[in-house]
Amino acid sequence: MIGIVIVGVGGQGTLLASKILGTLALENNYDVRVSEVHGMSQRGGSVVTYVRMSADEKVYSTIVEQEQADVVLAFEKLEALRALPYVKPEGTMIVNTQELMPMPVIIGAAEYPADCMERIAAGAKNVIGLDATGIAQECGTYRAANVVLLGVLAKLLPFTYDDWMRAVEKNVKPKFIDINKEAFKRGYEFK
Repeated sequence: MIGIVIVGVGGQGTLLASKILGTLALENNYDVRVSEVHGMSQRGGSVVTYVRMSADEKVYSTIVEQEQADVVLAFEKLEALRALPYVKPEGTMIVNTQELMPMPVIIGAAEYPADCMERIAAGAKNVIGLDATGIAQECGTYRAANVVLLGVLAKLLPFTYDDWMRAVEKNVKPKFIDINKEAFKRGYEFK
């Protein structure tokens, strides 16, 4: 059983990422369940998506419990910090180092933690941090950061590069396929 928690802020493409993962699993004869917890996704609020898949057993529950995620795929640092309790002790946190200020920070009621990455590194054994937004911008649009992150994730899952490319092609609008394929490639090659 593979458990993945995808976290971010509304508008970052977390739901597209979960759709690509779901397609990938189904196309490879995995049983898969995807649970979308939108939160305030339309207003820039937190978004959490759970993906559970298995090649050899039935997946009944969509929810990934705390300390049960093989991977937490975080589209923003503060969201990564919030999701830290989900990662297994031997699991991996993949973190876009982008900072998006939540409303309490914008109105001055709170401060954005300056030490997010340090706290994540202290709480998770395996952390991969990268500027996925910057890499996506180099590919043609910052909006492909989600696919950059999927490229990093791809090296941790038992699917081929070509399997991933087909899943991207099936879920991305035709006019954005080339940009997203390049974004995926850049994430896949990230070290």
